[in-house]
Order: sequence, then C-alpha cells, then structure tokens
Amino acid sequence: MRYVPLGRTGLFVSELCLGTMTFGGSGESMWAKIGELQQADAERLVGQALDAGINFIDTADVYAGGASERITGQALRNLKVARDHVIVATKFGLEVDAPNPNGKGASRGHIMDSVKASLQRLQLDHIDLYQIHGFDPATPIEETVRALDQLVRHGHVRYVGVSNWAAWQIVKALGISERLGLARFESLQSYYTVAGRDLEREIVPMLQSEGLGLMVWSPLAGGLLSGKYGRDKQGEAGSRRVAFDFPPVDKDRAWDCIDAMKPIADSKGVSVAQIALAWLLHQPRVTSVIVGAKRPEQLADNIAATTVSLSAAELDAIDKASRLPREYPAWMLERQGEMRRKQLAAAAAQRL
Repeated sequence: MRYVPLGRTGLFVSELCLGTMTFGGSGESMWAKIGELQQADAERLVGQALDAGINFIDTADVYAGGASERITGQALRNLKVARDHVIVATKFGLEVDAPNPNGKGASRGHIMDSVKASLQRLQLDHIDLYQIHGFDPATPIEETVRALDQLVRHGHVRYVGVSNWAAWQIVKALGISERLGLARFESLQSYYTVAGRDLEREIVPMLQSEGLGLMVWSPLAGGLLSGKYGRDKQGEAGSRRVAFDFPPVDKDRAWDCIDAMKPIADSKGVSVAQIALAWLLHQPRVTSVIVGAKRPEQLADNIAATTVSLSAAELDAIDKASRLPREYPAWMLERQGEMRRKQLAAAAAQRL
C-alpha cells in the first residue's frame, strides 16, 4: 500500500480509501439498495481494510441517514484504533433533515450544526477532512469558506475539501480563500472511472494547476466494471446496478472498456475489476481511490489491485477503448499550444 500527500498538505493518505456507503442501509430506502451492512459486518470490513494498510476512511452524514457515520465511529472504537493512525473524512450539505428548509446546503448555520452532529455520531474530537458534498447555489461561496475556515481554526476540522464541484467553482473558492487568508480546499472527491473520463476535460488540468488532491468515488462505475456485467451479461438479481442504476454510464463505451481489459486481466490472472482500479492508480492526478464492499472477498479483490502493474502497451490499449471524443476548446488549445510545448521540451532537454 502506497501513501501519498493529500493535495499540498503534509498529510499522507493510503492510495485506497475505504468507502462506507454500504453501511447502515435498511428498509425500502435507496441506501438499502446500496448496502445493508450493520455493525458486526461493517466492523469486519473496517478491520480488514486497516490490516491491509488502508489508513483513510470516507463517509457522509447523508449515508443511511447518519447510520454510516455512527457505525464507522463505533467500529473504530470497538477495534481500539489509535486516533492518529486513521484519517477520517466525512461530507455534509445534502438533505438530511427533510422538513427543515435550513437542513441542507453550505450555509454557515448548516455547517456549524452539521459538524457537531457528525462529530457526535463518529465519536471523535475532530474530523481530518471535512467535505462539501455538492455545490450549493443558494449560499455565497465566501460565506461557505469563511465558516469552514472557522472550523479549522477551532480544531474541529483539520482540512477541508469539496465533492462534485465544477472546475470554475473550485477556482473561485480558492481565489476567495487566498484573498482573505482562509483555509483552502485541499481535495476534490469526484466520479472517475475508465468508463467515465469526463473530468479529464477541465477538472484534471485544474487539479494539476492548483495542487488539489483527487479522491475517486465509484471507480467501478457503480459495479458496472466489476465483471458481473457485459454486452451479454446483465448482472444477478439484487446486485447493485440492477437495484440502483447509478451513476449514469454510456454502456457501449463501458462494454468496449471491458473488452479491452478482459484479455489483460486473463493474462495476469486477476479480475477485470482489479484492472479498472489499477488503471486509476496509474493516473498521476489520482490521490486515493475509494472502494466500498458488501463482503470481505469483494474488499480483498479491490485491495489486490494495488499489486497490479500495467505496462505502457496495456495502458495504451485501455486508453484507446476509453478515451474521450475530442471537444472544443481542447482540440484548439492542443493545436495552438504545440509550438510553445516544443519550445519548452527543447529547453528542458538542454538542461539535462
């Protein structure tokens, strides 16, 4: 297991992060379709992840109505995990308290209420990474970053980040933070998979420019790249993609990706899922890949992806099947910047 800095911080996190969205679901809720792991089973997965060297756990206040945070916190307590040996990330901002018009978003009031509730459920005195779960169009960004900075100054939160924001929104927030001397966003949690590479258009270049870390959610496209699905395989009854068809994916492109990955997986004696995860781990802007599971064998398969090495030829074969169609302004930026890139390359070569 490799450990890498989170963004521009001195905090080192494992290249895999344990996701807890499968913890706590019950009844007929959407969360039950994703996972219904209760304390004992969830605790087993947390222990397995820690034993494998994962030091990074991600949850959210909205997962199973707060049950995921409660189960995660109790698991760390029951397993007697030293607080400084685990990096705990959680998220806020989506609707948890439905009848309350202020029980959602990224306003100062909701941030202050949410962090107290999360700390209580997690049974912690601080959260390592506190993330806005989605963009709030009703709250000025300055109000949000000022409130998050206050949490950092008071020690309730060590670092702050965002999830599912556009590149321009993040850069605007970074500009405000720099101008006012506030704690800045250090990470983005975003959907990224070999079958869905949209963030490479604007977000990946922004992350590189501004030095943010990237946490990847749904790296197997909601289970679509798990090996259970294909052009002629629709998955077993009750499987996640059958019960909850999310995130949206261009299925034809996904099948092309699976067709490209399957022979590579067979040649190495590993699963297609491991190849999909390994592809992400080979992407230079990826900090940590969030993996979730319902069963220990699923988690073990995901963890094994850290040992899979892909050659340049194998990466090229996967890239050909999955690359994005060319789109403006990318093709014009590439064309017009070609001469200057050659100039930079020549200057770098002269210094060697």
